Amino acid sequence: MDDDGVTDSLSAQQQADLMALVAHSRDREAFVKLFRHFAPRLMSYMRKLGTDNNITEGLVQDVMLTLWRQAESYDPEKSYVSSWVFAIARNRRIDRYRRQRLVPVDQDYLQGQLHLQSQIDESPSQDQDIEHQEVESLLKEAIESLPHDQASLLELAFYKDMTHKEIAKHEGLPLGTVKSRLRLAISKLRRILGSSI
Repeated sequence: MDDDGVTDSLSAQQQADLMALVAHSRDREAFVKLFRHFAPRLMSYMRKLGTDNNITEGLVQDVMLTLWRQAESYDPEKSYVSSWVFAIARNRRIDRYRRQRLVPVDQDYLQGQLHLQSQIDESPSQDQDIEHQEVESLLKEAIESLPHDQASLLELAFYKDMTHKEIAKHEGLPLGTVKSRLRLAISKLRRILGSSI
């Protein structure tokens, strides 16, 4: 367990296998394993976003209950389990704060909040930073799941910013081979990550 209380992790394949058991067999033991994996990560995620502890616990329970109730709606062809779970968490958090905004607010408090907001710079929000880190982690995991010949070309194209011609020369491959392998790799990534890319 690390400083954020996050336990040992399940691989993407283990998560998918457990989700299949929950979705098709309503397997409680599989759900418990998913709960133990995701609950501390969701708690950490919510805390990093500055969510109140009382709200955080309720949101995490709501997300995990949604995982149990709607497990059959998860499509492994569209995304990883983790991206599906964190998308639910983001949506639940947004919904919670939208509902709170509908409650009448003291006008003096509101003016103070508006004043504070006007002093905040326009740098990316912490929410966006964490979401970016999550997508980058998912992308790295997805690239590692590809065959080596495709993954290595993707890394040269995206992380080293090499053109197709430069990659062909660097790898000693025909240009057509480089292009077709990259097309195939990107197609597989889209299938793995769904709308994340």
